[in-house]
Amino acid sequence: MDIKEAILDVLSRDPLIKPVDFVDRVKERLEERGFFTGLVTAKRVWKVYEEMVRSGDVFDILGVVRKDKADEAGESFLEPR
Repeated sequence: MDIKEAILDVLSRDPLIKPVDFVDRVKERLEERGFFTGLVTAKRVWKVYEEMVRSGDVFDILGVVRKDKADEAGESFLEPR
């Protein structure tokens, strides 16, 4: 998955990135690789990031994935701290 690889690359290059800059950096990285990012939405980037955190592929470096009772119900959230 290309978005996943771009997320890993962005996080490895700049682990102190702020959540507000994250989506733009992921899109920039995809463009550098020659991908068209016109259809890549912020929602999609955050969804892939959340899936990566929940599956244990990455630690929640950005601190935006909230763990609470909604997780047990299968609901999904992103909430910046």
